[in-house]
Amino acid sequence: MKSEQQYIELYKEVSTLIKQKSCKVMNDVRDEAFAMFEKVGFPSRKVERYKYTDVDANFAPNYGVSFSPLTLTPSPYIFKMSEAPVDINEYYAKVADLSDGITALNTTLAHDGIFIHVPKNTRVEDPIQIDNWLRGNVATMMNRRILVVLEQGAEATIIINDHAEEKQRFLSTQVIEIVAKDNSRLDMYEIEETTNLCSRFSNVYIKEGRDCSVKHNSITLFNGQTRNLCDVYMQGENSEVTLNGCAIGDGNQRIDNNTLIDHKVPNCVSNELYKYVLDGKSVGAFAGKILVEKDAQKTSSQETNANLCASTDAHMYTQPMLEIYADDVKCAHGSTVGVMDEAALFYMRQRGVREDEARMLLKNAFMGQVIDQIRLQPLRDRLFVKIEKRFRGELDKCEDCRLCK
Repeated sequence: MKSEQQYIELYKEVSTLIKQKSCKVMNDVRDEAFAMFEKVGFPSRKVERYKYTDVDANFAPNYGVSFSPLTLTPSPYIFKMSEAPVDINEYYAKVADLSDGITALNTTLAHDGIFIHVPKNTRVEDPIQIDNWLRGNVATMMNRRILVVLEQGAEATIIINDHAEEKQRFLSTQVIEIVAKDNSRLDMYEIEETTNLCSRFSNVYIKEGRDCSVKHNSITLFNGQTRNLCDVYMQGENSEVTLNGCAIGDGNQRIDNNTLIDHKVPNCVSNELYKYVLDGKSVGAFAGKILVEKDAQKTSSQETNANLCASTDAHMYTQPMLEIYADDVKCAHGSTVGVMDEAALFYMRQRGVREDEARMLLKNAFMGQVIDQIRLQPLRDRLFVKIEKRFRGELDKCEDCRLCK
C-alpha cells in the first residue's frame, strides 16, 4: 500500500471528528482538498520540485493525527481562525496551491488554524511570536495552518519557532498563507530546532500588492528531515521581496529548500540568499526559480546559493534557475559548493588557534552574511550565539523558546 492510501483511509475514518473540532471556513474547502489529494497523492521524485526529497518515505510510518487544542497568548493581532475578527473566506486556501500534495493533505487534516491580522496603517512594535512544540508518547503527525493578512500600510515582524521532544518520532506539515496588501511591510522568521527523529514539511505562499516589502527567513539549526517551500507572487508594482535562508546539517540530516519568485508586474525587486554548512553524511538541496513574466519589465533580481561541505561524505545539490519572458530586466543567479579553505585554516593555526576552533570560526563567518541581514537585533544576537553553539556541538536540542527575549 502506498503511503497516501493510509492517509486517505485515515481521513475517511476521522473526517467527522475533524469537522466537529474545526470551523466553517476550514471545512468549506476540506473535501475539495481531500479530492485533490486522492487525485495527486504524494509527489514522487519524478516531480521536478520534489526531485531531492523522497516524500513517500517520510510519510510511510503509521502516525496518529493530533487533535491537541490550540493555545494562544492573548494579543490584539493573533486569533484562532474560528474567532477571526474579519471575514477570512476570501483569503483562506486562496494563495496556497492545492495541487501540491503536501498542501492538499494539510488542508484536509488541519483541524484548527492561526490567523494573524494587522489592521490598516498599524505598525506592530513588538514581534508576533509563535512557539510550536511537538509533544507526545506515540509517533504523531501535526498539521498546522497559519494565515497572515496585512492590511494596507500595515507593518509587522513574525517569528515562528519549531521545537520537538526527544526520543519520539514526529511528522509535521505546515502551510502558511501571507497576503501583504499595498504599502505593507513584513519580516517573517521560521526557525527550526527539532530533533533527528522529526520530519518537517513547511509550505509558505506569499501574495504581494503594490509598494510592499516582504522578507522571509528560513533558519534550520537542528532537524531530522526538512523540506521547505516558499512561493512568492509579486502582483503589485514597485514591490520588493527578500528570501534568506541558512541551514546546518550533520549526521544523516537532510535539508531541502525550494523557492519560486514570480514577477508578474513591472518595476519589482527580488533578492535571494541561501547558505548551507554540511558535515557528517548530511544532505542539502536548494532549487530556486525566478520567473519573470512577459509584462514584468524593469525587473531586478539576484539569486545566490553558497554551500560549504565540511565533510567528504556530505552532499549538496543546487539548482538556481532563471526563466525570463521580458526583455528589459536585470537578473543574475549563481551557486557555489566548496570545502573548508585550507589556506585560511593554516593561517589561523600559525597564530595559535586550535584546528577545531579555527574550523568553527570559519563556519560561523560563512553563515554571518545571512544572519547579519536580520533586522531585529535581539534575534540576530541570539542566533549568532545559537549558531556558534551548534558548530561547537553544544546545541543538540532546544534550550528555550523565547529567541528574542
